[in-house]
Amino acid sequence: MTNGNLHILAIGAHADDVEIGMAGTIAKFTKEGQSIGICDLTEAELSSNGNVELRKMEAEKAANILGVSIRENLKIPDRGITLDEINIQKVVTVIRKYKPSIIFAPYHIDRHPDHGNCAKLVKEAVFSAGIKNYKDSIGLPPHKSQSVFYYMINGFHQPSFIIDISETIGDKLASLRAYESQFEKNTDSEDTPLVNGYIETIENRERLFGKEVGTTYGEGFISEKPLLIKRF
Repeated sequence: MTNGNLHILAIGAHADDVEIGMAGTIAKFTKEGQSIGICDLTEAELSSNGNVELRKMEAEKAANILGVSIRENLKIPDRGITLDEINIQKVVTVIRKYKPSIIFAPYHIDRHPDHGNCAKLVKEAVFSAGIKNYKDSIGLPPHKSQSVFYYMINGFHQPSFIIDISETIGDKLASLRAYESQFEKNTDSEDTPLVNGYIETIENRERLFGKEVGTTYGEGFISEKPLLIKRF
């Protein structure tokens, strides 16, 4: 764990969102020595399967598999990710605390409203985090991240760029399987899309993204701004 600068801070509405969208990328860069953190906004207390304590243990297991430096939970109410000042301040505090160079958030087009609301909240917080006179919850100095990118959870969209995760797809799948309460069907499970081949669907999506760029597996990301290329 660290209080130093992070290369990447990945933010999700619920524990498992970040893993669905970009676990392969996280594993790829942590293996290269980059410092990466995950911030979950809620405890997912309204999930149809599992419970808060179990989800917490599963999140820690997934974080260990991916080699992240920190994982925090802001305990914003599930289905309560609104753009109020308290929520913005909480996210600003995390950004200023860990000073990430790059921030990732869910893409706003998604069947789950919390994912889109998470994207909106992160966008507001990224802007406010860089304002000198904006006060966060504990009074940290401003921080401006270099870039904000968006990962996909339930959607399949045209990416701005794709990262090759052929060597870390196993880490991604292992991190998802850490969430047994969410993705494994048993006699007590509520019948949701997540327990009906969801991990296989995500694996197939990443295979399709990989095929687009001539590799076996890839994760697609979206940028709201043009990407600068200095040389070919």
